[in-house]
Amino acid sequence: MTRFTQEELEAARDRLVPDVVADGLHVLFCGINPGLMTAATGHHFARPGNRFWPVLHLSGFTPRLLKPAEQGELLSHGLGITNVVARATARADELSAEEYREGGRQLALKVARLRPRWLAVVGVTAYRAAFDDRKARVGPQDRVIGDTRVWVLPNPSGLNAHWTAQTMAEEFARLRVAAEGQPVRALRRR
Repeated sequence: MTRFTQEELEAARDRLVPDVVADGLHVLFCGINPGLMTAATGHHFARPGNRFWPVLHLSGFTPRLLKPAEQGELLSHGLGITNVVARATARADELSAEEYREGGRQLALKVARLRPRWLAVVGVTAYRAAFDDRKARVGPQDRVIGDTRVWVLPNPSGLNAHWTAQTMAEEFARLRVAAEGQPVRALRRR
């Protein structure tokens, strides 16, 4: 992996990272916003400590562990990536409440246009802020956007110590089973 200086990472602040999307995906994963490493590389979830790519594989969404630079391969699996807020920051706490709300509005428009089967927001705090749903918890939500169901997943950041890679993979796998067409009520939560 390319090593960046602090100055190079700072130069990536506020950059936009293109979505990896297509019409009719099985699951559109939605991060909070790009971090500086993601913005510097142009690859989603690029920070080495982020567990998104390992968890995606452990949960059965991908047949092998993909590297962030291979993000385009997600489309062949019916998967995509976007963000609640498009601009890159060093930390999510640099985002304002209004940015989250506007991001939620823009995300709903994007989902209505792309029509994925599921929208999977990675981070319950981001979901709560973007959709003004203070009671949301990890798992399937009552909210739908058009015909798209919504699932909140744990944040895969290495800073999220409440979830291990294994427990995250179990939750991601619950979504995978639902995306494959099994009714959510039939899924058992551990």
